[in-house]
Amino acid sequence: MDKDRIAGSAKDFAGKAEGAVGGMAGDTKAQAEGHFRETAGAAQNLYGQAKDAAREAKDAAFGYAKDSYEKSSDTFRDGSQAIAKSVQENPLSSLLIAGGIGFALALMMTRQPRRPTSRWR
Repeated sequence: MDKDRIAGSAKDFAGKAEGAVGGMAGDTKAQAEGHFRETAGAAQNLYGQAKDAAREAKDAAFGYAKDSYEKSSDTFRDGSQAIAKSVQENPLSSLLIAGGIGFALALMMTRQPRRPTSRWR
C-alpha cells in the first residue's frame, strides 16, 4: 500500500470529522475547511491508488516478459535439436537444400539492378 493512500485516507477521515464538528457547532468556516480537507484526502488517496495500479501493471508486464524470454530459449533449443536430428537422418537432402538456398542468395546478390527506361529517347 502506498503512503499517499494512507495519508489520503487519514486526511479524508479528519476532514469528515472536522466537517461534522463544524456542522454541529454551526461554524460554517470549520465545516468548509473540513470538506476541503476531505476532498484533498480523497484526491491523495486516488493518487496513491493510481500509483499502486501502475506498480502492479509494471510488475505483471515484467513477469510476462521474463516468462516469454525463458520460454523462447526452450523453443529455440527444441528447434535446433529438431533440425540437427533431421540433418543427421537425411544428410544428402539437407546438403541439397542448403546448396539451393546458397545458390538463390548468390543470384540475388550478383544480379544487376534494373534501370528504368528513359522517356526522352
